[in-house]
Amino acid sequence: MELALAIERQVKVREATDVRLMNHLDELAAFEPTSFPFISLYLNMQADQHGRDNFESFVRKEFKAKAKSFSSESPELYSFKRDAARIRTYLQQEVRPSANGLAIFASAGADNYFRAVQLDAPIQQHRLYVGQRPHLYPLARLIDQHPHYVALLADTNSARLFVFGMATTLDKHAVQQEKLSRTQIEGWSQMRYQRHVDNYQLHHAKEVVEMLERVVREERAEHIILAGDEVIIPLLQEQLPAWLRNKVVDVLRLDIRTPEHEVLKATMAALEEHNLHSDADRVRHLLDEYRAGGLAVVSVGDTVKALDQGQVDELLITASSRAIRVDDGESADSNLRTADLLVRRARQTGARITFIEDPALLSGVGGVGAILRYAA
Repeated sequence: MELALAIERQVKVREATDVRLMNHLDELAAFEPTSFPFISLYLNMQADQHGRDNFESFVRKEFKAKAKSFSSESPELYSFKRDAARIRTYLQQEVRPSANGLAIFASAGADNYFRAVQLDAPIQQHRLYVGQRPHLYPLARLIDQHPHYVALLADTNSARLFVFGMATTLDKHAVQQEKLSRTQIEGWSQMRYQRHVDNYQLHHAKEVVEMLERVVREERAEHIILAGDEVIIPLLQEQLPAWLRNKVVDVLRLDIRTPEHEVLKATMAALEEHNLHSDADRVRHLLDEYRAGGLAVVSVGDTVKALDQGQVDELLITASSRAIRVDDGESADSNLRTADLLVRRARQTGARITFIEDPALLSGVGGVGAILRYAA
């Protein structure tokens, strides 16, 4: 009997994939210093406990305070006021209701530069930075926190596959096999029936893995989370090629009918747990290489030097910029500028950036280290 296969695919508009955000980050990293003020505004757009947005009062208060820092009638003040007015108009007219986070970068005096990135993922708190360059550290951390990944939910005759990223669904697919009919199996022996069921389930597992393989390749996803029952999971695992098996970070017990938002919540929690263990492994590798005189450096000074020379393959940086310390061991007054410098140099030289969520892991080396491509 030929098994009927129905494949459904639904695509949602991708307003904020990690690829697009990375392009924004690289564009901002290439921005040269300007004599005009450059505004970097990060807003948490989630409603508070009373169901109200509270970003408007923050923006009004901060713009008023920052404006006082410029000389009256100066070109810098004029540029700043133009940006403030444009941002307020954008906030009133352009923000979609579903946005949970918003990052705006603007400098009217620098060729009228303006970029706004609306996010499904929340930004932890409101921040306004005004300097000669865009402030990149929060955006880079957000990208690292919310990679896009593939979640596969299956049972023995159907499957649902989701591509998640930035705390939302980017794409989804479904497979539905034709169920076995009772009239087709009447009079069969138990052995023949069981063999037929086994072949049916194996064929289904192969179809699902083919779909998974195609989507992972198209998405260039680094992580996979499997979910399902005790029958289908072993079958799927047996069919996974090695390169896919290496991307599986967790296996969850979820019913095929689990609502999409619950699948997202459960898989995000699993990925967060995986990242905590992965962070510890990356720092352990960094320190082992450094102690053995291998391809690694630690501390702000040596990491910046390696970045300048294009040696860095992966920058490891604490997720708390306050934990970044200069080589003398004292807290740097300019830790935000130091964090930005590290992120900017990493993106300019094509280095991967990994934020270490537990500040204790890098506390002994000033909150910063790097895995190198080659020795000096």
